[in-house]
Amino acid sequence: MTDNTVDLFIIGGGVNGCGIARDAAGRGLSVTLAEMGDLAQATSSASSKLFHGGLRYLEYYEFRLVREALKEREVLLEAMPHISWPMRFILPHHKGLRPSWLLRVGLFMYDHLGGRKILPATRTLDMRTHATGKALKPIFTAGFEYSDCWVQDARLVVLNAVDAQRRGAQIMTRTKVTGATRHADHWQVTVEGPNGPEIHRAKVLINAAGPWIADMITDTLGIASTEGVRLVRGSHIVTRKLFDHDQPYILQGTDNRIIFAIPFEGDFTLIGTTDQDHEGDPGNPECSDDEAQYLCDLISEYMTDPVTMDDIVWRYSGVRPLYDDGASSATEATRDYVLSLNDDGAPLLNIFGGKITTYRRLAEAALAKLGHDDIWTAGAPLPGGDFAWDGAPALIASLQAEYPFLTESWADRLVHTYGTCARDLLRDAQDADALGTDFGATLTAAELTYLRDHEYARTGEDVLWRRTKLGLRLDDAQRAAVAAWMEDTP
Repeated sequence: MTDNTVDLFIIGGGVNGCGIARDAAGRGLSVTLAEMGDLAQATSSASSKLFHGGLRYLEYYEFRLVREALKEREVLLEAMPHISWPMRFILPHHKGLRPSWLLRVGLFMYDHLGGRKILPATRTLDMRTHATGKALKPIFTAGFEYSDCWVQDARLVVLNAVDAQRRGAQIMTRTKVTGATRHADHWQVTVEGPNGPEIHRAKVLINAAGPWIADMITDTLGIASTEGVRLVRGSHIVTRKLFDHDQPYILQGTDNRIIFAIPFEGDFTLIGTTDQDHEGDPGNPECSDDEAQYLCDLISEYMTDPVTMDDIVWRYSGVRPLYDDGASSATEATRDYVLSLNDDGAPLLNIFGGKITTYRRLAEAALAKLGHDDIWTAGAPLPGGDFAWDGAPALIASLQAEYPFLTESWADRLVHTYGTCARDLLRDAQDADALGTDFGATLTAAELTYLRDHEYARTGEDVLWRRTKLGLRLDDAQRAAVAAWMEDTP
């Protein structure tokens, strides 16, 4: 092998690929990652945006997965307090569905399986007097309140990539792996990127291609495999703001499924998700009218004011690449990850499944599978997250003191997007004019420049729907102006 052979070549820039890249680079391994589109362009930006244990997985006896995820919530919260924060979920008791005693047992396990230290415990509520009961139909008189955490999923992926690069990894976006040849001690990988075709060498190949994992194994790598992937589509809708408080709901359906209704970006409500087996191109999933109507109907069973299709302002859908365990339905298919090592020559590690909550533990397990046991990421903050888990209000206040032209809502958005890195974006600006063109909703040319130079953003969509969600607040002309700036600015 030549001197430019890296230790790991990773295919896929979702949460698993970028999490492994960061972990490996922090251990001193040489890493190259190739993502055919933008970071988090597929499944990893289409989640319910939660760090959660998975309350409903207890019904399928996924105790190991739930325990690992519950323990991770607080580890991750402390590492990224700018993009993750606690939420108190409201579970109304539906008398026609799971009995109250069963919910209590499940929530007791949820409180105690994961060694909770920061997040408060479950409590029983009288929905007739609690503020969150006002939005619900009067028949829902009792309920429970428990803890989980919010996370900005696409930013999680990007910040792992940023930190991986800071630690020496090479991150290549808009770069597709077109072929790979296996040798006894290395892989020769061919990619097609912005600069044309390139050849890379690596001691180990990691396939974290998400929904394309099976295609990568059989078509691109030309390897026979008996392991399969089950593609399950999860769709969400975003509506106008449905309730005047900041607590999310978890709601049971008569089909035994659950959905979340979560305050979103200040003025909206996020509702999801569905579970449908997916056929066709995993790169262009769409929330169907049937799925959107299903979500409207389920939440309307609970809310005083019905939710209709006219309330929807945005839809999105993602395809989860679950390990095919032969489950009878998409809802029952395991959310646990499976790491499959093929060492018939230079090693190939295939990454199946996984939850966004357990991405860090998956990365540790992947590297352990390859013989690397020196773990380090627990407690290591992501870029911008070097402050206390409950320190966002103080950081917002200090940012406003340093930059008096920032409104409170503007400073809040910057802190909950960039954390302490907001200062790198604002630099020595004395007023808003110093930040350049105002594209609307406090998005400026200075922010676009920062995202282009530091966070791999290349298009308007990268900025408006992944690095931020400001696409919800801009009109067509403003979105077009952002896209034109990104296209025209080198």
